Order: sequence, then C-alpha cells, then structure tokens
Amino acid sequence: MRIKRVAALAAAATLALGMAACGGDDAEEGTGAGSKSFAAGSTMERLNKAQAIKIGTKFDQPGFGQKGLSGDPEGFDVEVAKIIVKELGIPEDKIEWVEAPSKVREDVIVNGTVDLVAATYTINDTRKERIAFAGPYYEAGQNIMVKKGDTSITGPDSFKDGAKKVCSVTGSTPAEEIKKYVKDVGSQLVLFDTYDKCRDALTGGQVDAVTTDNVILLGYIAKDENAFQLAGENFTKEPYGIGVKKEDTDFRAFINDTLEKAYGDGSWKKAWDDTAGKFGAELGEAPAVNRY
Repeated sequence: MRIKRVAALAAAATLALGMAACGGDDAEEGTGAGSKSFAAGSTMERLNKAQAIKIGTKFDQPGFGQKGLSGDPEGFDVEVAKIIVKELGIPEDKIEWVEAPSKVREDVIVNGTVDLVAATYTINDTRKERIAFAGPYYEAGQNIMVKKGDTSITGPDSFKDGAKKVCSVTGSTPAEEIKKYVKDVGSQLVLFDTYDKCRDALTGGQVDAVTTDNVILLGYIAKDENAFQLAGENFTKEPYGIGVKKEDTDFRAFINDTLEKAYGDGSWKKAWDDTAGKFGAELGEAPAVNRY
C-alpha cells in the first residue's frame, strides 16, 4: 500500500509540474513579451520589450481614422496599424494614439513623437526626403464633394473660371493637386487643419466644394446622404503608406512583410470590410509593396 501511495504522489507531482509549465507558456503568449524574437537593437525589439507603441493617425477621417465613442480612433488606417502592432507582440490596449493632421505627419515621425504614422498618408517623393514609407496598403483617388443636387461642379476643371471656392487641408496632397486647376489660389482655395472644418464650411456656404481622397469623402456622404454628393470621377491616384523614420530600413521591411502577410491571411480585407468598406468604396486588389 505504501508503494502505491508513493507512486500516486509522484504522479500527482509530475502532473502539477506539467500544468504549471503549460500555464507559464499561456501567460507568456498573453502578454506578447518573449513570444516574439527580433534582432538586437532593432525598433521591433525595442517596442516589443517596452510593450507599448505610439501611433499617429487622423481623428477626423470617417472610415479611416475618426474618434469613436470609446475615445479612440476607429477606421481602416487604425485597423491596419493594429495588424502591425499584433505582429510586434504588443497588446492593443498598449497603443497610444496620437492625432496627426496632414501638416504635422512628417514632424511627429522625425521628432520621435510617434513610432509610426498611419493616416491616409499618400506616398510621394517630397515626403520621402524627410521620412520613409512602408506599403502602399491601399490606393485611393482624389475627388470633389459638393452639396446634394449641385450640378455646377463636375470635376476639377470647374474651378478654372475663378468663380468657385474649394476647401482642403493644409499640408495635404489634395491641396497641392487642386492648385493646378484653380484660377486664383489666394481667393479660391480655402485651407483648414482638418476636413471636418471643410465639411462645415461647405454646409455653411463659405465654400462650394471640398476636395480630398474619394474614400474620405464617401465617409462624409455615408453619414449624411441627403447633404452631400461626389462631383465627377477620381482624377489622381493616391497610394497610402505607413510613415516611419527615414533611416529605419529594418522597421520598414518588417512592416512590408506584415502587410504582405495580412494580404494573404485575410486580415487586411477584414479590416476594410469592418470600416471603410461599409461606405461603398471598393478595396480592389492588394497593392504591391514598394521595397525601395
């Protein structure tokens, strides 16, 4: 009997040790720390060890980055950023969202205010002089929004006679592009720091139109279909990328790898379907990342 009792106690001890070991593995996976391995000294290692990340995004872009009832931004940009955060092994509740309007996006990257920017951020050569881009992860196109029923504006050429005012955002690609079409930039182009202010100016009659990327405008239209409509077709191509520090090639490569993984596993499409896709915009094929 004594032999049987000792054997039973030994078996119980072995089982307890095995359960403790399993519990330890689960705890490690739950925190994210230690479950990912990155090159020593890399941005990925730093962020994983800190278990925290700062991300710049827009707070006023329906479908892409707009503050929700929770106080955190919601949208496609936000969900794409979360995919990257998950790959870093960092819990979502450890993200600090930092508002990054168009005019300060390069600044917050260069100054280290944020670790990356996902904010309807069109990739272009001018911006590449200061920062680097991973992606693109989406291609939008510039369009024009007018009041419902307004047929006097049919596209960018409608501003060439100098009679109409158009609103956009300081530091944005759309603001620069529309300058090619207006007769008098000083009197026709109205600039604010957010698109919400442009929308309000259109509602109040201070401007005749708002111009930015089609998906942003579709977000405003979806919220009030009786107030606004698009005028004409897209007249540019706007590839959206993730902004990081110019010299951080390893982090950029990591994000590109993560985006390609998301294309294949369905998380990229789900992010779209749950956000901007609800406004009727098309996702299209996954764009090829540019590993320049």
